[in-house]
This record gives sequence, structure tokens and C-alpha cells, in this order.
Amino acid sequence: MTGDGDDDTAAGAPVERAKAALAALGADGDAPSQRSRSTTTPTVAVAPGRVNLVGGHTDYNDGLCLPMAVDRHVAVAARTRSDDLLRARAADFDEAAELAPEDDPGGWAAYVAAVARVLREDGPVDGADLAIASDVPTGAGLSSSAALELAVGRALLAVSGRDLPAADLALACWQAEREGVGVECGILDQFSAALCEADSALFLDCRTREFESVPLGDDAGVLVIDTGVSHELTESGYNDRVRECAAALDTLREDTDRDLDSLRDVDRNLLDAHADALEPIHRRRVRHVVTENERVRRARDALAAGDLDRVGDAMLAAHESLRDDYEVSCPELDAAVELAAETPGVYGARMTGGGFGGSAVALVDGDALDRAERAIRDAAPERVGPDADVFACRPSGGVRLVEQE
Repeated sequence: MTGDGDDDTAAGAPVERAKAALAALGADGDAPSQRSRSTTTPTVAVAPGRVNLVGGHTDYNDGLCLPMAVDRHVAVAARTRSDDLLRARAADFDEAAELAPEDDPGGWAAYVAAVARVLREDGPVDGADLAIASDVPTGAGLSSSAALELAVGRALLAVSGRDLPAADLALACWQAEREGVGVECGILDQFSAALCEADSALFLDCRTREFESVPLGDDAGVLVIDTGVSHELTESGYNDRVRECAAALDTLREDTDRDLDSLRDVDRNLLDAHADALEPIHRRRVRHVVTENERVRRARDALAAGDLDRVGDAMLAAHESLRDDYEVSCPELDAAVELAAETPGVYGARMTGGGFGGSAVALVDGDALDRAERAIRDAAPERVGPDADVFACRPSGGVRLVEQE
């Protein structure tokens, strides 16, 4: 089992790189009036990446999800400034941005600016120097963007003398990604980075925003298989899927003459009765959402009962549905899932994240974790692709400030 101390140890490398980048950012010859009001000890926030065991593309349909935060983190070191500028450095890219409150930049700085803009709607946000470092792979379907948003948000609140409950911060970051970056996402990623607990998955109802921690147990391990095929949700078919679901919902409202709030209100019986009213592509999209919500419930109950075989079965069925009905997989993801599923000790696997590239996640017998990791790593270059990577991860806690010595 792990705990907060173990989480902070896992985040140690990004934390130290962020602190070093912040120290370097302070020595750039600013005029005295523009220099940071530097203290010897910076504020440091960390937020985790996540995998989604079951519940793909259900969140923006008010559905159910079963994610797990992982021990890969974005770290943000921060200190206040005497002006209202945000001066940020991304240590991993060796890039910097200087942002006034009205600026609307692109790239990674768009996330920083968007989070600050949303937080300013409810209170002051001081100018700050920010240094960002991460060991969450970008474009790998592990939600590095939400981890960045939550870590930036928690750091900005801290240096501004403010605080927000984790769920409220998650909602602010969700708003920032939708309005400031243009991804029509649901709340899954931000809530995962905010609310997950060490050693547990998170059962999340995206309609009511109720959530429950479900212990993973000592017998389970988790592997991530990064295909090396990067995805960019703003440029992929992600927003197309959101619009397809909205169109299907409009059709079902008209055909049923019912006030359906979202596809969460559609069950198998309603879908079967009105399937002919839907275009084939919309019928497939709805079928995925309906059956995926069922799989999340089964997986949650199985995980709570310690039945990892049933959790694995739900993961494999989820991948088939994402591949065939939702059409968000790709050959490399399919190969990664097939490779994992045939490896001894693996209960199940599926693509994680928005799809169109990225990673697969595998649930593994804890006693077989090392053997399974080696076997998959040895076969991945030929089976998945030359840039494939494999690593084990632990369930992590959500966004937090790191105490500095």
C-alpha cells in the first residue's frame, strides 16, 4: 500500500526540476520594479496523471467512470510578483511565456492563462513566477493537461492567499479547458487529478458529481503501455464524438417525445425501441455510452468485492466497444491491448484517455507485475511500434501542496 509520503517521493523528480527552473527564472536581469517578491522557499503544487479503468467517453454524456490517478506528476513551483504578470517556464520544453491577464496564448501556456482567467472570476490572483516540470507523458492519454491545470491552479491559489475545495478547483480547471483551450471535455480528467486517493480507484458519477473511493487492493498492479502515437484532442475526432452524441440525443428526444437531459437517460430498452430512428453512426455511439455505463457499475462492484477477473473482463469489453462502436482506437492501441491480454498474469486491458493514439492500461496480478512488464516491454517494439514504452504505476492521491523543508 502507498500513502501521501510515497506520493511525494514519487513526485520528487518533477518537484526538484520545477524548483531549479524557478530559481533560474529569477536570475534574468529583471528591472527591480518587476522582480519577483522572492522568498527562500517557493510554493510547490503537484497533480497526478490518470488512467481510466472503465468509463471511456461517458463523462460528457453525464455518465459513470472508474479512473485511477497514477504516480506520474506535474509539479509547479511558484512565487508571487509585484505586478500582475504571470511569467511561466516549462522546464521540459525549455520555453518561457510572459502573460498579462488579458493575454490568450497558444500551446502549453494556454492552459496556464485559462486557469488563471477562470480563477480571477471569483477572486484575486496575484502575479506570479511559475516553473513547470512533469513526468506525465504528453499526448499519451494520461491527461497531462488536467494535471497541469490542477497544479497551476493550486499553486496560484496558494501564492494568492486563497483556497478552494478540491472539487471546486476541478470544476474551475474543467471550465478553463473547455473555454480557454477548446476541448469539449467532461469532468473526468480534472476530477481524477483532484479527488483520487492513494491505493484506490474513483467511482465518479458525472451527472451528480458524487464520487466514491474504491480500494484497488494489494493483489492488483497496473501497467501503462504508451504506444508512442501522440494525440492532440483539439485536432482529433474527440469534439466530433461530442457533437455526434448531441445529435443522437436530439433525435431520441424527438422520437420518444421525452425530455432526455443526456444520454445517461437512455437505457438498453429505450435504445432498442428507437434504434431505427437513429443514423447508424449515432446508433453505435449511443450503444457504446449505454453499455459502458453498465460496465462501470459492474467493474466498480467487482473491484469492491476483490474480483479482479471481472474487472478485467469489463476492461476488455470496454475496449471492444471503444474500438467498434465509438471508433476512437487505432491499430497501435488495439495491438497493445491484444499483447497485454495474452500475457500471463494480466486480468484485462483497454485503451485509456480520449483515444486516437496514446496509451493502454492493463490490470495485472500484483505477483506477476514484474514478469508481465518485462514480457510486454520485450514484445512491444515489434507488436505495437518502435516508440512504445511500458511502465508500472501505483494509484496516487490527487492535487496537493508539497511541504518544503
